[in-house]
Amino acid sequence: MTALEVIPLGWQLAFAGIFGLVIGSFLNVLILRLPRKLHAEFEAACAEAAGKDVEPAPVRWFGLDYLVTPGSNCPNCGHAIRAWENVPVISWLLLRGRCSGCGSAIGIRYPLVELLTGLLTLAVVWRFGISWHTLALCLLVWGLISMTVIDIDEQLLPDLLTLPLLWLGLLANLDGQPVALSDAVIGAVAGYLSLWLVFQLFRALTGKEGMGYGDFKLFALFGAWMGWQLLPQIILLASLSGAVIGIGMIVLRGRDRQIPIPFGPYLALGGLIALFWGERINQACLQIAGLS
Repeated sequence: MTALEVIPLGWQLAFAGIFGLVIGSFLNVLILRLPRKLHAEFEAACAEAAGKDVEPAPVRWFGLDYLVTPGSNCPNCGHAIRAWENVPVISWLLLRGRCSGCGSAIGIRYPLVELLTGLLTLAVVWRFGISWHTLALCLLVWGLISMTVIDIDEQLLPDLLTLPLLWLGLLANLDGQPVALSDAVIGAVAGYLSLWLVFQLFRALTGKEGMGYGDFKLFALFGAWMGWQLLPQIILLASLSGAVIGIGMIVLRGRDRQIPIPFGPYLALGGLIALFWGERINQACLQIAGLS
């Protein structure tokens, strides 16, 4: 028994929830600034390719300086966010969703991301207990939250998030627990190639690109973490949720059918469901089919 396991479960869950709220505050910064960084780098690369002089941006903090500086501020008036204004969820409630400097609205998405991160962190600790593998799973969940919001905003799944989490999934299964390493490797390959083949077939038939390469990598990521056995379940859950939510947005909100809908959030939802209940769902399906 480790020292952490001596701590009562209630205290473990309370700490996990509070820590998750703090991480959620950091994820809000990542969600906002990472796409800006990638767009700036792309524009600089295009300018350099066109023969223009480009001033290289200074790199500090192991390339993570864009997350550290400048400090958080109101995009409307530039008011610097003070420490007491940056307490997850509570500050937003105390400020009534308004900037203390100019009174402009602070989007409800910020406390929602913090609250979702806290709840899912608590859920991971409750479901899997305290271990190094649980910490790795928390990193996976935090990455999925970030990628979901970024994909909704930008229709982009950054390699800076998908690829490290893919490799981490393989490393997490090195000892064969909870997934055999061979199943994880096959899952990563099958996850990528299956959506890549669908992409190529759709493009050949329609002349259009039905999804992005980030979706392939995200699906491969789930294969690396959970093995190839759960991939059919994840893609089915993602497709069903995407169809239901997409049709609902068209019917209820009048969304233009020509506007592309990012698939990453639905893959993330399917992956989260499989993470918590995947084996039980598979067993239930086998029992219903009379195969178990």
